[in-house]
Amino acid sequence: MIDLITLTNKEVSRFLRVWKQTLLPPIITIVLYLLIFWKFIWDKISIVEWVNYIDFIFPWLLMMSVIMASYQNTSSSFFGSKFQHNIEELFVSPIAHWKILVWFCVWAILRWMMVWWFVFLVWIFMVDLNIVSYAYMFLFLFLSSTLFALLWLFNGIFAKTFDDIAIIPSFVITPLIYLWWVFYSTDLLSPIWQAISQVNPILYMVNGLRYAFIGITDVNINLAIWILVTFIIIFISANMYLLKKWYGIRN
Repeated sequence: MIDLITLTNKEVSRFLRVWKQTLLPPIITIVLYLLIFWKFIWDKISIVEWVNYIDFIFPWLLMMSVIMASYQNTSSSFFGSKFQHNIEELFVSPIAHWKILVWFCVWAILRWMMVWWFVFLVWIFMVDLNIVSYAYMFLFLFLSSTLFALLWLFNGIFAKTFDDIAIIPSFVITPLIYLWWVFYSTDLLSPIWQAISQVNPILYMVNGLRYAFIGITDVNINLAIWILVTFIIIFISANMYLLKKWYGIRN
């Protein structure tokens, strides 16, 4: 495991050296969201699903920090290595492809954990902290960060220009986040839109995390876990296939 540990240490050292670009932006974004919802909106919408609105919305804010941290680590870093033509050195070395895949996921998770810790500290100072299940909280954060790391790696493999690495965040993730359920319960939607929202994987991520914090969810928790695990297996298989084929790397 020396090669895997070495690669992880290298990447962790890299994003710690530029912490103003890698750790500070997602923290500032989440703090601004918290200030907006806590200072200006909480007074207008105080209760949702019999809980404070700030408690209802915080799992989504925490999940957004996971998305941002995972995206900035995997997709941009993988494409950056392709752009600088140093990714070939990694692929011609005697390192198994599964270790390359694990490497990209591990340091994305480590970066998310650092961002999460600072966001969590801000949350403690701003509102009363109530967590129903620490086990579910860490489970859904881990599954979500792993899934997004794999998704962003998938995007980075296909990207041919710097503009391409923004395709999935701009045209897939952003609509899934802002158009459905994140600011409100799905019970407020019509039956048709409730059915449509069931195909949104982020629904299961946030509701699983929301259950860990406030004990309320719009979906079955066990179903949410199995859906996330299924997506993880799919993207592991797809990324392993592309890495073995040197897709987007070998001319």
